[in-house]
Amino acid sequence: MITGVIKNKVDKIWTDIWAGGITNPLTVIEQLTYLMFIRSLDEKELENEEFENMTGEAMDKIFPQSTIGQSMRWSKFKDKDPREIFNIISQRVFPAIKKMKYGHLPGFSENGELVEIMDDLAKMDEGKTAFARYMDDAMFLIPTAQVLQKIISGLDDLYEHDIADLDMQGDLYEYMLGKLSTAGQNGQFRTPKHIREMMVELLQPTPDDIICDPACGTAGFLVSASEYIRRNYEDTMTSEQWEHFSAGAFSGFDTDRTMLRISAMNLMLHSITNPDIDYKDSVSKQNEISDKYTICLANPPFKGTIDAESIHDNLKAVTNTKKTELLFLALFLRMLKKGGRCACIVPDGVLFGSSKAHRSIRKELVENHQLLAVISMPSGVFKPYAGVSTAVLVFTKTGAGGTENVWFYDMTADGFSLDDKRSPVAENDISDIIERFHNLEQEAERERTAQSFFVPKEEIVENDYDLSINKYKKVEYVPVEYPSTEEIMTNIREIEMEIGNAMDELEKLLDL
Repeated sequence: MITGVIKNKVDKIWTDIWAGGITNPLTVIEQLTYLMFIRSLDEKELENEEFENMTGEAMDKIFPQSTIGQSMRWSKFKDKDPREIFNIISQRVFPAIKKMKYGHLPGFSENGELVEIMDDLAKMDEGKTAFARYMDDAMFLIPTAQVLQKIISGLDDLYEHDIADLDMQGDLYEYMLGKLSTAGQNGQFRTPKHIREMMVELLQPTPDDIICDPACGTAGFLVSASEYIRRNYEDTMTSEQWEHFSAGAFSGFDTDRTMLRISAMNLMLHSITNPDIDYKDSVSKQNEISDKYTICLANPPFKGTIDAESIHDNLKAVTNTKKTELLFLALFLRMLKKGGRCACIVPDGVLFGSSKAHRSIRKELVENHQLLAVISMPSGVFKPYAGVSTAVLVFTKTGAGGTENVWFYDMTADGFSLDDKRSPVAENDISDIIERFHNLEQEAERERTAQSFFVPKEEIVENDYDLSINKYKKVEYVPVEYPSTEEIMTNIREIEMEIGNAMDELEKLLDL
């Protein structure tokens, strides 16, 4: 839990960077990402050295064993003169992590030139972190030695006194990501953590699942899924499951290299050391993946369209459109294995849009797969990013139908105010949603006037596959009895008399 003290310290670091001339929140987070990554490498090296000393077993080293190589470690340079720190990071550490391979940093020659690690064809991709994979075009932008020294002192204070454990480190990163308060050009915006966690709780991933977010952004859904798995299975996971967890369980795609760097770092801070984070336009012909994943979790981009020529043909066969919110639904169905499950966020228009493309994707979900739930969310959930009304769709890929009754839930509160401030409030439907979803047999008798209820497939088909809750929800009208006209007139006369008496009293006072 990020406390007020920690928030104040993070905000102070943020202000120092801001004062140094870096005002774009995404750039601030990216620069902090590099420094957190640099520190985490030294932490890992210290753990390896401690294990080596205790067991006598030789461990692989991250940093070169030369004098220059050891000088690149956070613990070695953090207390040096600010100008020396700036030179070490900008001239040695940052160039080295850009060329990092197989979990090792390259060394430097005697004249100070970077000596790249020789490629081993048998290990060409093994161990090369997703973070390092997208570092080629990264830039170190901290402007001065003084600003860098303030950041390093601030981060070191946080790590030493406030966030010593890995979980808190992840919370810190989540708090920083929360400062991304504007939507991207293509309609991407960060999904609030509590909404992500709700969606993960609905699917309940296991250590054996293969999980993908094909519009991953900062990898929030993958992080939430990893936290759920650790929280529920950490004590019973086998070595094979841990290996799968660290390398093969999580995949994410995006078309923004900055986001890919940040997402890889975010995952690394949650013990996912080598996720499959890839530069990929998921709905294009560039992406051929099918029948691979057991779980998809996503909040795909909503607005705008893409070049029709680039869209994969098998997606257009399901829904012939350029709208990304429809194409991604077809994509989830293609990428999932049979029996694979998806929880995704869609704008309300997907639920009731009248175009042929809208209707065809809804028909595909209802007729050819198993649509389980439609959870309508209030429009304030994504403020201050956007005020769009959205819903969560939960479905299973079957390829052979299976939809009998669709569960609808009308979420009215998510634990925060629905204005731009998003302040905590007592009203919260999320725990009720999770509880009811996992006990759907108890929902069968609920009336359409309730907050949640079933709608049979036949009725949905009759309504042209409309999935908006207002189409099926019944509203109870409570009759209101108003006073008679005579009674209202009598009340008005009485009020007039009271006003007249008050005026008489006022005049007497003024005469005195």
